[in-house]
Amino acid sequence: MHNPPGSVSTRVHARRARTHPLDPLSPAEIDAAVAVARADGRLGERTRFWGAVLDEHFAREVMAGLHAAGEVRVGLVAMDHDLPGAWEIDVRLGAEPRCLEWRPVDIRRPGITSTEARAAARACRESPLFREALARRGIHDVSLTVIDAESIGGFVPEKYKDRRITWGSVWHRVQEDDNAYVRPVQGVIPLIDMATMEVLEVEDHGVVPVSEEPGPLSAGGFGPDREGLKPLEVVQPEGPSYTVDGHRVSWQGWEFRVGFTHREGLVLYDLGFLGRSVLKRAACNEMYVPYLDPSSTQFRKNFFDWGEYGAGPLTNSLALGCDCLGVIHYFDAAYLGGDGAAEEVSQAICLHEEDDGILWKHNDLRRGVSEVRRSRRLIISSFQTVANYDYGFYWSLYQDGRIELEIKLTGMLSASGIEEGAEVRHGRVVSPNVQTPTHQHYFGLRLDAAVDGPLNRLVEENAQAEDDPRHDPYGNAVRMVRTPLLSESGAARRTNPATSRHWRVESAQRQNRYGEPTAYRLQLPNTTRPFARPESVMARRAPFVHQHLWATVSDPAEQYVGGQYPNQAEPGEDGVQVWQRKDRSLDGAELVLWPVVGSHHFPRPEQWPVMPVDRVRLVFEPDGFFDRNPAMDIPDPSAGTDHCCGS
Repeated sequence: MHNPPGSVSTRVHARRARTHPLDPLSPAEIDAAVAVARADGRLGERTRFWGAVLDEHFAREVMAGLHAAGEVRVGLVAMDHDLPGAWEIDVRLGAEPRCLEWRPVDIRRPGITSTEARAAARACRESPLFREALARRGIHDVSLTVIDAESIGGFVPEKYKDRRITWGSVWHRVQEDDNAYVRPVQGVIPLIDMATMEVLEVEDHGVVPVSEEPGPLSAGGFGPDREGLKPLEVVQPEGPSYTVDGHRVSWQGWEFRVGFTHREGLVLYDLGFLGRSVLKRAACNEMYVPYLDPSSTQFRKNFFDWGEYGAGPLTNSLALGCDCLGVIHYFDAAYLGGDGAAEEVSQAICLHEEDDGILWKHNDLRRGVSEVRRSRRLIISSFQTVANYDYGFYWSLYQDGRIELEIKLTGMLSASGIEEGAEVRHGRVVSPNVQTPTHQHYFGLRLDAAVDGPLNRLVEENAQAEDDPRHDPYGNAVRMVRTPLLSESGAARRTNPATSRHWRVESAQRQNRYGEPTAYRLQLPNTTRPFARPESVMARRAPFVHQHLWATVSDPAEQYVGGQYPNQAEPGEDGVQVWQRKDRSLDGAELVLWPVVGSHHFPRPEQWPVMPVDRVRLVFEPDGFFDRNPAMDIPDPSAGTDHCCGS
């Protein structure tokens, strides 16, 4: 691909030697771990794998000198459909590789692999039942049919409750290069046994015409490209301001490590600013997407996209000049494929700087002197494609100590077929015979706090009108009231814009010069709430979405906000709402924050056939962490010129 002038890149390629305990697993390490598990002799020929993960708790013990340098522990999840049986397998790599432990897992529970999804689609195309249902709609060339294997959580028919099953949403192309997602095949629902790859049945809810309107996404698909766009060059003639050593990054006082996991994709470790710790770990931990439409092809749709598919296997290879513009540093990544072989993702994570407008400014009118500093931010990003949807995760670090996560939602809306002129109560018509349903996106984030050290406390802050008239003679006084959240049972909270609600993560060990605990402020500007009835699958299956912030004490056994294995799980049996019942003290603890940001998506016709980017944000910023603005040392942009900014 042609790169715009000034767009250049460097990469951290797949490693053969580990340089740090928290480095992501390399392809060689993943393959070695699988080989050790196979050599144990318990796995048969029809074994599939769902994930290889670095044991981060053990890695930190290596960092602390409790284990030999270079020793690595890897967790595998394997499913042997010949037995049948499934296990979590702990493997030690190093001088004497071996399996440490095999823990049985319900074989229905691990996530759906891409290998399984492709096999399920083939099974549908070969099924006489499926072919007959398509023929009733005038579709006879099944090679042009697209089937997405969907998780069935909460809607497993009683007669199949002991099977590992999936269901298929069905789309049609009129030719090989057609965009299938604009042509939903309404009413056809295949149910597939993922162990045997047998199509158990095909529901047919009645023939609805398939849309004839195309939705091409390639250039020129809707006429000539818009004219008049001049080149926009991003040029850093002296190179970028960051430095990269393996997976360690330094930039403008920030230090951190870049990681990657099968479940979460991009992870950031040990973020510190100006020599002081801020976060031990940061990642998008889970994504839950419920659809709010009772139609036959939509009512089952409620997905744990990370827990049931994995962010790692869904990660894009990013293209210079398209996904990333300017002077770019890429990190390659690797994950374990369903067949047991390591898969590499080249250019999986993008690191670059951006100008971010004004950082601070004051124009002294009396003296005729203007002082202005421009802001620059460092962005670490990745993109995941979940069938029709595409999600970008952009972590930004700023020169004033602020951290922001911006989640970009784009791609294609999930659509249903409708009769011409039909009433659409739970979505929007976007094309002839096509409606896109109302749905929601919940992003369960994980922030392991380390604000000025490992021991923190959580405090909620709300605006409150002064209730003591002695302190409010003019009726205008407002206080910010701080309420410590001292135990887990009280740390399940919702946002309240009416009181400017936010949360302080305070150090339990350090104070600023004003006698306050040093702290960072957490703000959640984009949230939504469930509307499903309490007894519904959607309400019971993902209890974490009923709050906007949870907090727990750090525990290596409590890794995922929605539970370890949400696929075909009993609704609500695992996750943060269960851990909180322990009601552990949060007063001077190693805190894990679980913010839940999201979007209530009522579609617009302008989002068809592809969505312009929607954005969801989280902000984590200093709040008394410093005694003054830490960005007073940013260079004057007019230095070396006759006028401000060279004008």
